[in-house]
Amino acid sequence: MNEQDLIQRLERIEAALNTIITQRRIKDFYSTSEVAAVLEKSEFTVREWCRLGRVVATKRQCGRGNSSEWMISHEELLRIQNEGLLPLPGQGLGRRPRRL
Repeated sequence: MNEQDLIQRLERIEAALNTIITQRRIKDFYSTSEVAAVLEKSEFTVREWCRLGRVVATKRQCGRGNSSEWMISHEELLRIQNEGLLPLPGQGLGRRPRRL
């Protein structure tokens, strides 16, 4: 392997690493579809968790008109992965959250 081949190979490796880095970038907030992909759940399930208060999420305006979407913070995503879902509102504190 000569020097030119080595340089080309290093450039390809660097390009691949840059692609991986941009794909794994940490965001402040994630959409329900992004959270669903990370947790390997359906988007409907994540939206229901938000609606029922099992996940701390906020609504954000999107598109035209009155449409809005749930947004979940990075900290909340980490909490879900480590601790599981919050209990349903109205249930006693004695019950532990379900793990994913």
